[in-house]
Amino acid sequence: MRYAVLELILTVIDLYWWVVIASFVISWLIAFDVINTRSQAVYSIRRALAALTEPLYEPIRRVLPTMGGLDFSPMIVLLGLQFVRSAIAHSFG
Repeated sequence: MRYAVLELILTVIDLYWWVVIASFVISWLIAFDVINTRSQAVYSIRRALAALTEPLYEPIRRVLPTMGGLDFSPMIVLLGLQFVRSAIAHSFG
């Protein structure tokens, strides 16, 4: 049972990792006008990804200084996820 819970937690962390990556990629594709934001599908995906990632990005953005328009909050979140994943995996052996 303990192993199943551990695997579930690690899987959720891995899935959220990919949500952050997708959010990052979508934001760059929109910034460079590769995809059209007027498309309903793109708008829905962007909105869903923002709803999943913004609660973690906002506190980080308040702490980090602005660096020429670059947003480093996704990188900080990815590093944090990797740290938490490693800590959980090593603590349970």
